[in-house]
Amino acid sequence: MRAIAVINQKGGVGKTTTTLNIGAGLAREKRRVLLVDMDPQAHLGHSLGVPVHELRRTVLDVLESKASVAETVVNIKPNLDLLPSSQSLAAADQSPAAKKTLLRDALASVQDYDFLLLDCPPNLGVLSVNAMVAAREIFIPLQAEFLALQSMSRLLQTLKEVCADLNPGVAITGIIATRFSKQKKLNREVLKNIQGYFPNLLFETRIRENVSLAEAPSFGQDIFDYRPRSNGAQDYRNLCREILKQGD
Repeated sequence: MRAIAVINQKGGVGKTTTTLNIGAGLAREKRRVLLVDMDPQAHLGHSLGVPVHELRRTVLDVLESKASVAETVVNIKPNLDLLPSSQSLAAADQSPAAKKTLLRDALASVQDYDFLLLDCPPNLGVLSVNAMVAAREIFIPLQAEFLALQSMSRLLQTLKEVCADLNPGVAITGIIATRFSKQKKLNREVLKNIQGYFPNLLFETRIRENVSLAEAPSFGQDIFDYRPRSNGAQDYRNLCREILKQGD
């Protein structure tokens, strides 16, 4: 099972959109996928049309050993399950005493999936660290803008600390260019810089700026159900194929 944390402490870069549509795309390729929402905003569940406020159990119950993963997951569609979040998870992120291995321990018995995708909050608090500790791989969605690279330094430092103390095997295995426009000179220049700093980590697929990607969550759908012929669907379909090739 490939356990991948989708992380960037900078907001608005498309973490949830990327987690959702990679998961949905891989499920369409007949891979069993578990999405884990580690963001107290619960945007992943909302984007999939899950009535988050009505759920009896969430990922917090799993972290606190009050429920198992099997008792908490919500089936979204064939091959795609969600371990949902809620606003109550915010307390764990603000607790300095919170263990950094809670998620890894909670997911230790999960074996029925090909992919585990962890959607992280837009910060490097306890919840994001838990995701890095539980993962084997890190995907970083990154907007092709000047400040994008500037925000990477703290993430890389946090990852270095996690590798040293808690999870020596975790590594960045993919950087995903999001909200990309080839007409913008700045976007092209920033991508060249990213390739220079992180050779062989930038996926070939660029996730183009696409209004359908922004609209789909309001209908509780992934991009493949909402606009299967859109640029967004095409881009995430191609990205999923790249991800599958990584594992060959």
